[in-house]
Amino acid sequence: MNTDKVTLDFDSSYIGTMTSPTGSIKMGDQTGGMQPYHLLFGALGSCFYATFLGIAKKKRLTFSKATLDIGGHKRDEIPPTLDNVKIHLIIFDASDEAQFIKSAQLGAEYCSIHETISKVAKINLDVTFASTK
Repeated sequence: MNTDKVTLDFDSSYIGTMTSPTGSIKMGDQTGGMQPYHLLFGALGSCFYATFLGIAKKKRLTFSKATLDIGGHKRDEIPPTLDNVKIHLIIFDASDEAQFIKSAQLGAEYCSIHETISKVAKINLDVTFASTK
């Protein structure tokens, strides 16, 4: 798979826009502006979820929705890279909890952004289940 491309335009301060082939978002010190680690965690979550979803579909697993909470902690040393990240996946109305846990583990294993971040930080995956009823 080829990599993609984005364009970032900033004013002389830290107010900008990131534009991709599919849309744009505000960046920096403005209302609704995404910060660097927001973008990194969003990229991790998006890659992980897409990979997980493909695996779950192949297994014919069903669920009504999912929520991902992702956060991390940076080292105090310079450069202050991440030292740990936590992905909390909540699956609603899961058809087979054991298979969803395996699918999430495989999603983490095969997600390229997860693999990249794991070179500098420990990533913990926590899967829980809930009901919308």
